[in-house]
Amino acid sequence: MNRSRNLSLYHDDTDRWRLLEADALLTLAKLPDACIDAIVTDPPYGIAFGAEAWDGTAIRESVRRDGERLSDGEAFERWTRVWASEAARVLKPGGYMVAFGAPRTFHLLTCGVERAGLEIRDVLMWLYAQGMPKSRRLPGGLGTALKPAYEPILLARAPLVGTTPRNLDSWGTGALNTEASSVGGYWPANVALSHDAGCTEIGCSSECPAGLLDAAHPERHPSRMFFCAKTTRREREAGCEQLPIQSVKLFNGHHHPARLIANIHPTVKPIELMRWLVRLITPPDGIVLDPFCGSGSTGAAAVLERRQFLGIERESKYIDIACARITHWAHESVKESA
Repeated sequence: MNRSRNLSLYHDDTDRWRLLEADALLTLAKLPDACIDAIVTDPPYGIAFGAEAWDGTAIRESVRRDGERLSDGEAFERWTRVWASEAARVLKPGGYMVAFGAPRTFHLLTCGVERAGLEIRDVLMWLYAQGMPKSRRLPGGLGTALKPAYEPILLARAPLVGTTPRNLDSWGTGALNTEASSVGGYWPANVALSHDAGCTEIGCSSECPAGLLDAAHPERHPSRMFFCAKTTRREREAGCEQLPIQSVKLFNGHHHPARLIANIHPTVKPIELMRWLVRLITPPDGIVLDPFCGSGSTGAAAVLERRQFLGIERESKYIDIACARITHWAHESVKESA
């Protein structure tokens, strides 16, 4: 991994991936029109996750005008519209975008993306079942929220130029790679499952969505049509061995004490899931953009899928993690192709 200090630009020797330490709202505006084949991103959800400024106050401050009072929802929808407008501009005609969201702000994400000029094509669902309920425990067995067990993923597309075949001929974009993304030989569905953290090779835990689905129809083993691997600690930390170790609490459905880890990002997505999304919407050898790169899972997926990658990440505490992880998986991609 190399770094150009003047540009805050990180890349590898083959220049297959680049990572900019910058604000997405400012940096996207500097990219040329129609230069990106696909966008795969996990943006902030606007729910003040873990009291992180990047998921709350920073969103409001970036879009609030002088003297204006905005609710959290109004700020999040406006902020989404700003970055999604630039996403629509930099995508090639017919280029797809997938963006993760939280159930309670997903409607605002969808509105912002649609008002930015992108076409809403579908909503995918990632079932993982390991979420912790963010609820008050009230007398009488009452609560204020349900346990999260899935995340919605928005599938949107830049407008076509002409028909789909004509757009494909001109730009190489506009259609999904359904055959390359089939699961067990089945047409790809808009649902993906992750095993629970408590699953072993012997069997699944009682809350595992894959195990519950298979238990209902053991003769068919239906989870094979939707399955993606969960994020293990080994996967989170791969490539980060030389980075500082910190004490962080991670919640995955079980009460764990603070762990000593290098990858401190709170919302690391499974690389297998990200690979499937990259493979589904990105043409072979295409360029994948992630404006909210985080710990680099999209970049890792892109290099493993032999795509080029451009990532943007504002938070300096995640930059070294993302670079270390993408570098590691870029080396692994070489081994896969050997």
